[in-house]
Amino acid sequence: MMRTRPLKVALLGCGVVGSEVARIMTTHAADLAARIGAPVELAGIAVRRPNRVRAGVPAELLTTDATALVKRGDIDVVVEVIGGIEPARSLITTAFEHGASVVSANKALLAADGTALHAAAVEHRADLYYEAAVAGAIPLIRPLRESLAGDKINRVMGIVNGTTNFILDKMDSTGAGYSEALDEATALGYAEADPTADVEGFDAAAKAAILAGIAFHTRVTIDDVHREGITEVSAADIASAKQMGCTVKLLAICERSEDGASVTARVHPAMIPLTHPLASVREAYNAVFVEADAAGKLMFYGPGAGGSPTASAVLGDLVAACRNKLAATTGPGESAYARLRVSPMGDVVTRYHISLDVADKPGVLAQVATVFAEHQVSIDTVRQQGKDGDAALVVVTHRAPDAALAATVEALRKLDTVRGVASIMRVEGE
Repeated sequence: MMRTRPLKVALLGCGVVGSEVARIMTTHAADLAARIGAPVELAGIAVRRPNRVRAGVPAELLTTDATALVKRGDIDVVVEVIGGIEPARSLITTAFEHGASVVSANKALLAADGTALHAAAVEHRADLYYEAAVAGAIPLIRPLRESLAGDKINRVMGIVNGTTNFILDKMDSTGAGYSEALDEATALGYAEADPTADVEGFDAAAKAAILAGIAFHTRVTIDDVHREGITEVSAADIASAKQMGCTVKLLAICERSEDGASVTARVHPAMIPLTHPLASVREAYNAVFVEADAAGKLMFYGPGAGGSPTASAVLGDLVAACRNKLAATTGPGESAYARLRVSPMGDVVTRYHISLDVADKPGVLAQVATVFAEHQVSIDTVRQQGKDGDAALVVVTHRAPDAALAATVEALRKLDTVRGVASIMRVEGE
């Protein structure tokens, strides 16, 4: 029998995502009640600008006092979609203290302070759900945290930022440079007026921290994630990738070491073979490739941002939190029992694609090869093109520690015959 007294929900933020959450809660109220086992009532919406027109959002629910809203004492679940560190952190903590569970889409806060938030949720016997914090509508956190809970995950590699994927895809498909592709992304609404969080990899790094923590049962913060953006990716890099039968993607990569004693988390552009499933992810879509002992290789694909897709993930968490409220229980919390060491980028074993501008004369290739040998980095392939005293030398290495590869590049810069390092990019997915 359905409970007649409604579960009350407070919504913090009513922008692109928040307004969609409010709309779906209103238009799908009967279905949500049937799935949960009780009506769900939107009890209040905290906003900064109450006079702004919000189609379909009841004006009487709006308030500028978010703290008072979460302190009411009759709120069952708080949905936080305002983003940023503060006041979101204080509001979430206050919600727990006043008996509410929390659904959040705040990857920056969770990547920076997830441990404290999980601890507060446990202390107050509340839920903390955040499916919408990573990859929008794609069900990813719940499969990692629940469906694969009995398996051993070895690697999570994915495209988790739609803006950068759109830019790189346009560079690949049209031959455009980075600035041109960014301008198109901005005009279409895929890139913010200030795209720094996306193009410099901060957004993807926060998501990588969350994924690594869940996948490896180890606390990983954004400070543990090696981060490189796409601003230095050139049309020449894209062309070189094509010559290798590859494409360039900004990847978030979380992996367990071969001995199982440590993990790494990193975000950087990389060349991946066109045969890899991630290579076919176009436009602003996201996809995450998971490798586990028993399940094998799995791929999760779909829209990674936007009001409706993200709201879908929020509502899924809201249903779960409300069901738990009715059952007087909580869902799975933080799992950090493994306490694995988080290794620095220098320990990561990877491959490099290095393009050098060199003097076109005898002995240059031998000098370059000697530098690689001195740093114990094995060369896979070399391609050289010369013209009018100059040459382009493209070297692809075998797998080696990243620190050794970085030292090799620095040594190459010191050679008299090397006039410049045109580009350096890692090769993944093989």
